[in-house]
Amino acid sequence: MTTTHHMAHMPAPPQTGQPVAGTVYTCPMHPEVRQDKPGSCPKCGMTLEPVMPALDAEDDTTELRDFQHRFWWTLPLTAIVFVLAMAGHRLQWMDMAVQSWVEFALATPIVVWAGWPSFVRGAQSIVNRSPNMWTLIGLGTGAAFVYSVVATVAPGLFPQSFVAMGRVAVYFEAAVVIISLTLLGQMLELKARSQTSAAIKSLLGLAPKTARRVKADGSEEDVELAQVHVGDLLRVRPGEKVPTDGVVTEGSSAVDESMLTGEPLPVSKRVGDKVIGATLNVSGALIMQSEKVGSSTVLSQIVQMVAQAQRSRAPMQRMADVVAGYFVVTVVGIALLTLFAWGLFGPEPRWVYGLINAVAVLIIACPCALGLATPMSIMVATGKGATQGVLFRDAAAIENLRKVDTLIIDKTGTLTEGRPSFHSAVPATGFDADEVLRLAASLDQGSEHPLAAAIVAAAREKKLVLDKPENFESGSGIGVQGHVGGRHLALGNTTLMQQMSVSVEPLKTQAESLRAEGASVMHLAVDGQLAGLLAVSDPIKASTLEALTTLKAAGLRIIMATGDGLTTAKAVGAKLGIDEVHGEVKPQDKLDLVEKLQKEGRIVAMAGDGINDAPALAKADVGIAMGTGTDVAMNSAQLTLVKGDLRGISIARALSEATVGNMKQNQAFAFLYNALGIPIAAGLLYPATGWLLSPMVAALAMSFSSASVIGNALRLRSKKL
Repeated sequence: MTTTHHMAHMPAPPQTGQPVAGTVYTCPMHPEVRQDKPGSCPKCGMTLEPVMPALDAEDDTTELRDFQHRFWWTLPLTAIVFVLAMAGHRLQWMDMAVQSWVEFALATPIVVWAGWPSFVRGAQSIVNRSPNMWTLIGLGTGAAFVYSVVATVAPGLFPQSFVAMGRVAVYFEAAVVIISLTLLGQMLELKARSQTSAAIKSLLGLAPKTARRVKADGSEEDVELAQVHVGDLLRVRPGEKVPTDGVVTEGSSAVDESMLTGEPLPVSKRVGDKVIGATLNVSGALIMQSEKVGSSTVLSQIVQMVAQAQRSRAPMQRMADVVAGYFVVTVVGIALLTLFAWGLFGPEPRWVYGLINAVAVLIIACPCALGLATPMSIMVATGKGATQGVLFRDAAAIENLRKVDTLIIDKTGTLTEGRPSFHSAVPATGFDADEVLRLAASLDQGSEHPLAAAIVAAAREKKLVLDKPENFESGSGIGVQGHVGGRHLALGNTTLMQQMSVSVEPLKTQAESLRAEGASVMHLAVDGQLAGLLAVSDPIKASTLEALTTLKAAGLRIIMATGDGLTTAKAVGAKLGIDEVHGEVKPQDKLDLVEKLQKEGRIVAMAGDGINDAPALAKADVGIAMGTGTDVAMNSAQLTLVKGDLRGISIARALSEATVGNMKQNQAFAFLYNALGIPIAAGLLYPATGWLLSPMVAALAMSFSSASVIGNALRLRSKKL
C-alpha cells in the first residue's frame, strides 16, 4: 500500500469534493493509474476513487449529484425533442422550419450543459491518445448537434435534395437522447461503485473506538484506540470487544472469534493465551497486554488484503469497450474518407455533399444501441435474479459466473447453519439422557455462553422442569460449576474433569465418535462422578447436499476451506461428499488458496459468510456471500444469496449463461445497424441508386435499433431458471 493505515486514527472528514491529504486515487479498470488527487482516468475516462477509504471520511458523491442534476433537469426537454422529431411531421403542430428552431432551443441546454462532461472526457481521450467510448459519444453528439444547428440557422447552404417537408433534416433528437442515456449509465455505475468501499468501511467499523487502560498505580482510564501502545495493560469486560492483538495476563473467559476464524463456538482464554483485536469477549473479565497495534493487527491485515484483492482483480471490460478504440479510429477514418471522396470526385456542390455525408457517418455510428446493449441486459438480469433470491452487484459477476470451474466453500454458516444447536445427550451408568440434559440445562441457566443457550433451549423444547442453580461459577473458561437440587454439578471440557479428578474413560469412545461427526462435547459430573456427555453441533443446512450434487453434476470442482478443526471439517466433508477439505485455515490461507488456483488457470468462485472470508471473496473471480452472514462478506462479494441457500448458485449460473447470450445478441444487433448504416451514410449506394441517408431513415433506424435491443433484453424476464 502507498499509505500507512491505522485502525482508529483516521483523518477528519474532508469537505465534500476536496482531496483527502495522503489519499491515493486509482482507476477501477486500470489499477496501475495512481495519483494524489481525484480526477478521471487518462486511459478510459472513468472517475478515480480512493485506494483505501477512511472510516469517518464521507463518500464523495459530488460527481453523482452533478450527473443527477444534469440528467433530471434536462430529461423533460429530451422527451419533448424526441416526441417532436418522431411525431411532429405527422401531427403538424407547427411549420417544420419553425419546429427546427424549437428543437434547437430545447436541445441547446441539454447538449451544452448536460453533455459537457462527455465532451470534456472525449477531448481528454484524444489528448491522451486513448480512444474510448467517450471519444465516440463526444464526436457523434457534437457532430449531430453542430450539423443540426447549421441546418437550422443556414439551410441555404445545403442541396435541395436535403430538404424534406419544408426543412433541412436535423438530428437534435439523436444528440439529446444519447446524452441522456450516457448520464443515466454514469449514475448507475457511480452508485454501484460506491458499494466497493463498503466492505473496507465495514471492517474498519468492527474495531472498538476506545480501550480501558490499566495504569501502573492500578487505576484505569478509557483512551482512544489510537493512543494504545505496545505493552499497555488493557481490561476487557464481559460483552466488550478486545481492543487490539495481545496476550491474556489475568483472568479467564470465552471469546467469540467467529468473525475471524469461522469457528462458531467461543474459544476459552486463560493466562498466556493470545487474543485478537475486534473479537468479542463473551463471559469473564480479562486483563491483557497489547502486542500489536495500528496497521500490524490481524484485522488491519485483513483490511489491507481486501483492498489489494479488490484492486488486483482483473477488470472485466465490456465487449463494447474492448473494440471501442478500433471502432472509433475506423469510424473517424471512414468519415474523413467520405469527406475527401465526395469533395474530390462527387457531383456539385462536392464539398457540401462531402461534409454532410461525413457528418452522417459520425451520426449513424454514434453508439446509442451499442451503449444500451450491455446495461439493458444487466438491468433485466439483476431484477430477475432478485426475484429468485440472487443479488448481483455488478456486470462482471454476471459475465464471469458462467465460466467458473472451481468453487471454494466455507463451512460455518455456508454449508452449515452457523449457530450451535443441541445434538444429543449420552448418559453414563445410573443416569438417563433426559436427566443428563435436565441437570446440565438447570446449571447452564446462569451462563451467557452460546453452547449453554443451545442446551437450555433443547431442555425447554422437551418441556423438562429446570431447577434454579446456586453458587454458580463460570470464571474458569473451561466450564461451569454450581449446585442444583443440593448436588454439586460441573459441566465442561476434559481439562475441567481432570482438575476435579473425574474419569472420562467410561464414555471416551462415545465422545470421540461425536467429535468425528463434527460435534463439540462437554462432560457432566454430578458429585464428583461422570454422569454423561452433552454434544452441541452446527447442523448442515437442509438444502446443502442437493445444491452440491447439482453443482458437481455441472462439472464444478468443490473445495471446502474452513477455520474449524480438520477433524470436524472432514466429518462434514464426508457427509456431503466433498473430497478436498482444508481445515484450520486463516483468512490469509483462504486468500492464498484462491490465488494458487487462479495461477493454475482455474476460474474460481468463493462462497462464504464471515469476515474471515472477506479477502478471499474479494480476490475470487466471483465472490458469493450468504445473505444470512456478515455485512463485510456481502460487501466484499459480487453475488449475494439472500436466503443463504447454496442452490442459488445454480440459479445464478443459469441466469449468467442466459444474460451473456442476450448481451451478445444485443451487441450483434447494434453492430449490424452500424455496419449497414455507415456505408449508406457514406454514400456508397449513391452511384447505383441515387440514395443518400435521409434524416427519416436515420431516425427510424436509430429508434428501431434501440427498441430491438430493449425488447431483446426484456425476454430475460420470462427465462425459466
